[in-house]
Amino acid sequence: MGGYEAGSPSGGYFSPFDNPYLPNVPAEAGMNLSEKLARETADFLDQRDTTPFFAMLSFYAVHGPIQTSEAKWRKYRDKIVAAGVADRGFTMERMLPIRLAQDDPIYGGLVEQMDDAVGIVLDKLDALGLADNTIVVFTSDNGGVASGDNYSTNNAPLRGGKGYQWEGGTRVPLFVYVPWLKAAPDTVDTPVMGMDIYPTLVDLAGGPAPDSIDGVSLVPLLHGETLPARPLYWHYPHYGNQGGEPNSTIREGNYKLIHYWEDDRRELYDLGNDPTEQTDIAQEQPEVLADLDRQLTAWLDRTQARLPTPDPLYDPAAEEAVYQRFATEKMPELEQLRKDRLSPDYRPNADWWGSAARQPARPEAN
Repeated sequence: MGGYEAGSPSGGYFSPFDNPYLPNVPAEAGMNLSEKLARETADFLDQRDTTPFFAMLSFYAVHGPIQTSEAKWRKYRDKIVAAGVADRGFTMERMLPIRLAQDDPIYGGLVEQMDDAVGIVLDKLDALGLADNTIVVFTSDNGGVASGDNYSTNNAPLRGGKGYQWEGGTRVPLFVYVPWLKAAPDTVDTPVMGMDIYPTLVDLAGGPAPDSIDGVSLVPLLHGETLPARPLYWHYPHYGNQGGEPNSTIREGNYKLIHYWEDDRRELYDLGNDPTEQTDIAQEQPEVLADLDRQLTAWLDRTQARLPTPDPLYDPAAEEAVYQRFATEKMPELEQLRKDRLSPDYRPNADWWGSAARQPARPEAN
């Protein structure tokens, strides 16, 4: 329901949605997309029979274009202004500008709309008497977009964001709620991966362990126990539009090695002492570097990973010109847009992307 050809909503975040898989209802004029998808999920729960069910709710939020109602924009604009607005909102990362703080009130409103929608589904589980035997998992596929797209947020103290090889791009929220595990720990520090969710759900449901998959069940962690030590791998052999570079990465314990395919350079970080990835210790820890590099190469060979090849049309002068254009032209544009969105009389268009048909003109109570 609502799945389409791209991560961004073709019709924006307010009804009518311009999505052939998400029928518009006249009474829903101005409804935000996250609420619509949540209500469709709630309807699915209403219509289920007594057999076990699985529902996967993938919000378009918080993909661009970022949009929210005037009420939620004003709520976050007022909070940002009250907290104090920095003179500067962006700096240059390696290739693109990157946002320095979470000070986009439109993005804040879009996130809250998604939070409200999650509440609709959880309330429905309560109303149907299903909350005590339903597992709920909340996670994301990447960190918040700090560069490219809409330059919307900042993942501090983590470096980078969506599309980046640093922790701001790969470390994401993961909440697992199993209501009958009363003694489950509140937090778990063991690094895990999205591929672990499937075997975890199968395990919790009493099914057999899936064969031939990379993920492992996280049930021992939910019981306060440990998992066998294992390295984690990422393979991102291409450019994205957020500033990330073609790379393959391995993490083992607190050590993280990033292999860049452009020039075969390596970065090594100790995330235990340097979670912000500011200090490359590749020169200081050659044995760790060599060991992780061997493991990473073996994994790429074992999985028959496709590797990038050099672009014969690459021009260093052209790359430098692009960098300078972002630094001298894009940065001022972003700073002006940030200033505009924090102005007390900001208005993106006449009806706030159609939300005015449904949303109140003034902010709700905090």
